[in-house]
Amino acid sequence: MTETPAPRTLRIDFVSDIVCPWCAIGLASLEQALERTRGEVHADIHFQPFELNPQLGAEGEDMVEHLQKKYGMSATQVAANQEAIRERGADLGFTFDMQRRRRTYNTFDAHRLLHWAELEGKGGALKHALLRAYFTDGRDVSAQGTLLDVATSVGLSPGRAREILASNEYAEEVRAVEQFFLQQGIQGVPAIIIDRKHLISGGQPVDVFERALRHIAAEKKG
Repeated sequence: MTETPAPRTLRIDFVSDIVCPWCAIGLASLEQALERTRGEVHADIHFQPFELNPQLGAEGEDMVEHLQKKYGMSATQVAANQEAIRERGADLGFTFDMQRRRRTYNTFDAHRLLHWAELEGKGGALKHALLRAYFTDGRDVSAQGTLLDVATSVGLSPGRAREILASNEYAEEVRAVEQFFLQQGIQGVPAIIIDRKHLISGGQPVDVFERALRHIAAEKKG
């Protein structure tokens, strides 16, 4: 009787920001690829911080104005871009509500909470909940009230979350990780690094992730 080979464990560092729509698309696409390769690939996923807009203040910035200023886009181009993102998300089962998502925010405190959530084994749950809070519900993910609500919703201690947010806890750790990936040449996100050596950039289609996972798993087997 032939034994079924054990799935190959692949470390996946998912470098991203929670106000990055292509990160939400990339994560949904990667997860669907992992579902297709279930039994062949076991993913050990680590969510790593990247700030798209570290200079933003507490009030954030109007989304349309931000995109026009940062990328030189016209209002028409912004609208077309937003619709393309909404459609890609819908195809993957992720809801972008562009009418609610009016502003972009500083995400450093969210990354500090994500660092803690990883230590608690809830990094993935908090990541998903923050992406939904921002892109689907249009919430201010720089606000402590939002961050406390979202952390509590995934089973993290509200008291501990409040303690972290009221301090600078994990600030040094987050900055160190951000600097590490910047020094590795990561200038845009999502950046998906498999087994610390294979890089997939951007919100790629499910098929692209599926082929890459199978190829890397087979290469590892050999």
